[in-house]
Amino acid sequence: MELTKQQIEEMFHSALCNGLGYLGGYGLQLDYYPEKYNEAKQKLDDPCYEDVLMQMLKDGEKLYIIDTEFYHEPDGYEKEFEGYDSEISLNDVYERLPYTPKYHLEAMLEGHDDAETADAILQTVFYMDIIFG
Repeated sequence: MELTKQQIEEMFHSALCNGLGYLGGYGLQLDYYPEKYNEAKQKLDDPCYEDVLMQMLKDGEKLYIIDTEFYHEPDGYEKEFEGYDSEISLNDVYERLPYTPKYHLEAMLEGHDDAETADAILQTVFYMDIIFG
């Protein structure tokens, strides 16, 4: 499915608005550098949380997913399985969002999206797959 950058940005913004709540249920947490959040927020008039996240991406910053259920060894010991930590840039959003299953993309474009659609988009962008749910 061919999507413009503007459509992709709008769809990802909507997915952030409607799907971030699912992350905690998977043992995941959205993370970013607070000072970068504050810098992005200063550029916007009366923004909501998701507006600032999008501005951060537009500014060249990354968003991170931290797997809070994965045990990180304090001594830096490398394990074979590293959990579900992930990071994305705006370019990742442009490249990966179109790989979301077509019925979710169509639902978003037609305005029939829901939290499940948002969750599918977020997982596809962060993991290139739908792993949870």
